[in-house]
Amino acid sequence: MAKAKAAPTSSSGGKAAKKKKWSKGKVKDKAQHAVILDKPTYDRIMKEVPTFRFISQSILIERLKVNGSLARVAISHLEKEGQIKRIVHHSGQLIYTRSTSGSD
Repeated sequence: MAKAKAAPTSSSGGKAAKKKKWSKGKVKDKAQHAVILDKPTYDRIMKEVPTFRFISQSILIERLKVNGSLARVAISHLEKEGQIKRIVHHSGQLIYTRSTSGSD
């Protein structure tokens, strides 16, 4: 006599026998950002940042690989020189844009 196979009762198609294992999670590499403003970094900030359309602390950290406090100092320095102008002043995020030579 032939044995009849029982139909799987779960909706996963019979693969419910293996228990799902927890993943270890992804390991993010530690960022190696500059913490001291040296001459090449200063020259790069003064040359590149005024050409950005949207300037914020997080943009400088991401593009120029500098520390957060260094990015804040650079932004305030550029604003005092008049190379960038403030759009939004919020306690959490300051947003700037490049100064247009036509207006102001």
